[in-house]
Amino acid sequence: MLKDLGISGGTLIFCLIMGYFVIKWAVKNAIIEAHYSITGEKGEEEKEIERMVEESSSRFAK
Repeated sequence: MLKDLGISGGTLIFCLIMGYFVIKWAVKNAIIEAHYSITGEKGEEEKEIERMVEESSSRFAK
């Protein structure tokens, strides 16, 4: 079957692994977004990012 498609086994494994991580990333972000829209609370990652942005903007404002 792989010969019919013109790809090797290594390419197939690479594509499957990349597909796994892309889908995992998309599902994680969708869950975080749904949680925010339901509860209105921001996650720990978003709070940390906002804190870092505030710190960096205060450093440049001086």
